[in-house]
Amino acid sequence: MQRSSDTTLDFDLELAKKASSENPVFYVQYAHARICSIFRPAQGIETFQTNEPTVLQADKTFLIEPTERTLILKLLSYPDEIRWAASERAPYQLARYAQELATLFHQFYQQCRVLNPQDQNLTLARLHLVLATRIVLRNLLTDI
Repeated sequence: MQRSSDTTLDFDLELAKKASSENPVFYVQYAHARICSIFRPAQGIETFQTNEPTVLQADKTFLIEPTERTLILKLLSYPDEIRWAASERAPYQLARYAQELATLFHQFYQQCRVLNPQDQNLTLARLHLVLATRIVLRNLLTDI
């Protein structure tokens, strides 16, 4: 649901069946699945630990790329989005936010190499960003 409840709903059943970026639900779920797939190979890299406490202690000053900063700003707006959607009784805003967050994550993923065994600090900082995105997407997918 990406629109106000007072607008006409045009439901495209064929689009809902598509497993492509055209389908907003699939697109958001794919972002979450992609994030989960990042952590699997990270467990096998011996140069760093990828457990949550280690990732959360990462030095975030390494996150300087424009796509990283844009994703960070979007994540920081999550509490405000929740408050606004609740106060306006507008759950469709959270669906829109989820899709925007997925888009920004996909852009970040295409432009920034997350796992880099030669740069442990940058890898941990990016894993922290990926972990934060996973948490927000999981909340959006399960709590809307």
